[in-house]
Amino acid sequence: MRKKIVQNKVSIKHKAYSDSASAEGHTAFSLPLTNYIEVNSLSKSYEKGSVLAVDNVSFEVNKGEIFGLIGPDGAGKTSIFRMLTTLILPDSGVGKVLGYDIVEDYREIRREVGYMPGRFSLYQDLSIEENLKFYATIFGTTIEENFHLIRDIYVQIEPFKDRKAGNLSGGMKQKLALCCALIHKPRVLFLDEPTTGIDPVSRKELWEMLRKLKSEDIAILASTPYMDEALMCDRIALMNGGKIMTIDTPQGLIEKYDKPLYAVSADNISKLIKTLKLFPEIENSYAFGDNAHIILHGKTDKLKEFLIENGLTEIEIKRIKATVEDCFIENTSEQ
Repeated sequence: MRKKIVQNKVSIKHKAYSDSASAEGHTAFSLPLTNYIEVNSLSKSYEKGSVLAVDNVSFEVNKGEIFGLIGPDGAGKTSIFRMLTTLILPDSGVGKVLGYDIVEDYREIRREVGYMPGRFSLYQDLSIEENLKFYATIFGTTIEENFHLIRDIYVQIEPFKDRKAGNLSGGMKQKLALCCALIHKPRVLFLDEPTTGIDPVSRKELWEMLRKLKSEDIAILASTPYMDEALMCDRIALMNGGKIMTIDTPQGLIEKYDKPLYAVSADNISKLIKTLKLFPEIENSYAFGDNAHIILHGKTDKLKEFLIENGLTEIEIKRIKATVEDCFIENTSEQ
């Protein structure tokens, strides 16, 4: 029966949690919890165990905290979200949301959380206003009751409230999806790559909104492939290949980076990257925007001479502070 419920849920592409809201509506769950999400040794595989998507991950998210899962596509982020929102079953390990077990207490969890999946999953043929009213009704509430949670975003989409969701721009769709996820005042908010495919202005606005939600003591678990968005989180977990490589604050992660990191530029970036790999005193090198970042165990003058000898010009080498992306690359290379 449990598996059948999960399969039915998946088949409607994460639209309303149709079996989650009781006739009484949203039921508050009050415990003196600090860890709103607890994950202990959670694993998930697909294709009869041949593909290990999530490999023994553990972390916790506190109330009023934005916790980021940072990593590329295929890192296992979405599988973690789908397990914690009770859409799929884990192979092993324990997950709890607000003290509820993700296997045994899936109905309770669905009443208490908001979920914004990676793909737009609202009703395309309903208007903005109709989608909001529908989700509010599902959870036994109204738009007005929790309007303070969505006000900052709703005022941006209100002029288009009669427009069908399927006709909205990418940024407007994500804003509507976030409003629908918040409409029942969840204590935990799951956001799976909420800014993918939207413009930089909308990305900035969405993250500003999430920072404001901290004051409501909502625990937010967000994933993103964009390393710069890690700085908007209170703590982050760097993920790759289904594993968590490290957990820290963004600043703590950067401060622990102790390798001699340099930015190198030249007239031909493609040739520069190839040439840097030939220099014996470079531990690692990779493209980073219009430059190359390198870990150099040696003198910059010697490297510059080497680059000139190999036909490069307009060379500039400078010591730099690591970014979260540099930390991610370093952790990946150590695996």
